[in-house]
Amino acid sequence: MKSDNNMRTNNHERQKKNGSYTRNAGNNTRKQTAKQKNNKYRPKQRSTGKYAEKAALKNNMPKTAGKGAVKAGSGRRGRRNTEKLKIIPLGGLEQIGMNITAFEYGESIVVVDCGLSFPEDDMLGIDLVIPDVTYLKENISKVKGFVITHGHEDHIGALPYVLKEVNVPIYSTKLTLGLITNKLKEHNLVRSTKLKEVKHGQVINLGDFSVEFIKTNHSIQDASALAIYSPAGIVVHTGDFKVDYTPVFGDAIDLQRFAEIGRKGVLALLCESTNAERQGFTMSERTVGKVFDNLFNEYRSTRIIIATFASNVDRVQQIINTAYRFGRKVAVEGRSMVNVIGTASELGYLRIPDNTLIEVDQVKDYPDDKVVLITTGSQGESMAALSRMAANIHKKITIKPNDTIIFSSNPIPGNEKAVSKVINELYMKGAKVIFQDVHVSGHACQEEIKLIYSLVRPKYAVPIHGEYRHLTAQKHLAEELGIPKENIFILSSGNVLELDEYGAEVTGSVQTGAILVDGLGVGDVGNIVLRDRQHLAEDGIMIVVMTLERHSNTVLAGPDIVSRGFVYVRESEDLMDHAREVVEQALDTCIEKHITDWGKIKLVVKDAVGDYLWKRTKRRPMILPIIMEA
Repeated sequence: MKSDNNMRTNNHERQKKNGSYTRNAGNNTRKQTAKQKNNKYRPKQRSTGKYAEKAALKNNMPKTAGKGAVKAGSGRRGRRNTEKLKIIPLGGLEQIGMNITAFEYGESIVVVDCGLSFPEDDMLGIDLVIPDVTYLKENISKVKGFVITHGHEDHIGALPYVLKEVNVPIYSTKLTLGLITNKLKEHNLVRSTKLKEVKHGQVINLGDFSVEFIKTNHSIQDASALAIYSPAGIVVHTGDFKVDYTPVFGDAIDLQRFAEIGRKGVLALLCESTNAERQGFTMSERTVGKVFDNLFNEYRSTRIIIATFASNVDRVQQIINTAYRFGRKVAVEGRSMVNVIGTASELGYLRIPDNTLIEVDQVKDYPDDKVVLITTGSQGESMAALSRMAANIHKKITIKPNDTIIFSSNPIPGNEKAVSKVINELYMKGAKVIFQDVHVSGHACQEEIKLIYSLVRPKYAVPIHGEYRHLTAQKHLAEELGIPKENIFILSSGNVLELDEYGAEVTGSVQTGAILVDGLGVGDVGNIVLRDRQHLAEDGIMIVVMTLERHSNTVLAGPDIVSRGFVYVRESEDLMDHAREVVEQALDTCIEKHITDWGKIKLVVKDAVGDYLWKRTKRRPMILPIIMEA
């Protein structure tokens, strides 16, 4: 890390060379008027009605941070706050999913998002993966609330589990809060949780922090970026976003506000990296609507089934609009799809024309050319509605020859094989499958990321929301835009980044990790259990049962051998007979050596049988000796 003086000199030279872009929070402080200084950390209030007026009253003076802290903007030259801002990602780095980040200053912690991730292929039997929030539990008195950027599972999915241990208020926009409420209802947590609705442009006060919600575009409505104001400086968190000038619903991203905050001087930018490797701009969601029009026109005479993400409300809206124009009824299948559409419709984010929506049971009552089915299963999930239809195990819908199946999504990395399997099964049933050009991303590509950087003009860049290669791609973009290498931080989950206008560095780490959810069990399945499951899946199990007399260890019954997932016993009688002989020999050895401890006897039997089976089969099943007392 360079010295403060060197850093400021380099920044000054870079300003002269590159022009206005390189202005930053650290270099602006000395040129402010007294009036500006007093307002340095106060977000500019916007004329958004009563909410803005209330926020303006609350934000009249920013709070100070603990003992010894200096009020923001006050004091003589050279005087500085004793506290630094801490940014602690507790998940969401090294992967796309399980997003959660803590911002800490003094005695206040604000947590942005609280998401889950889905299990990897080797996590046998695991339903969900949630972040380890030990750090929040240990500092529960400091935690002021969860601030949620949008309603996707990788940003809200862990809340029902985490709230049981860290029960603090949740702040978010209307649709996001509606989706969170649905999740909390399933876990009987609605009454015990404070849910606070926030509008775009509104500012909320949380301890030493003030947080402003900024309108952005994404593949779900009511997505927000956050301007997080602290005595150490302003941090902008983009959330998941894209720049869509022609959104299907609502307003375009509020680029003006990003620019206004950038002029105040931004300490750090946390920008998502999902599409940081892709050049150009992300296409507008409206382009998908034109594709639907063409497809509905081309396949007028067939039944149309469309698989997409349940949370992509804009996509669902376009399907409904197209179906209505072509005189088709719309049925919805899949639990998550039904829940999201129900919530979005109730809250006014989805407009469904009268007499358009029908129940799945009613599909059979209409001709094929008068029906559209919107379903889950675009990622090949084994129990999703489309996968069950493809496998002929769906109770209400059977795939017919000449059905048109549209995949309105791209496979998430790792899901390609599952999606391909479903597509093949659909083709085998004579269906026409369309899986190209019917999807646009909800994430920013390189030019949009550059645009946000150019508007915000941060001193420090912290790429988030991506695998390491995505974070690295954004790092290169930031360097191209003139941000020094030493001011760009690629963090790992658990890293503690401490920063203020004078410098930034990773000072340590906190406990993080993945908590596995299996059924109703949270955290009761760990690496050892997973290893056992893997072992059972690969080689099966062999159970050796014997009855011994307590004191003499004389064999009174057995040994009997039961095999599951190893060999078919009826066709391997010779192997089983020899395995019994090996067990008897092992027991005789124990008696000769006067081994009376049953734990040691089990170990001897296990080793002897294991060695024998490896020599005969080159396989190592799990061997489970059971001794019964007579």
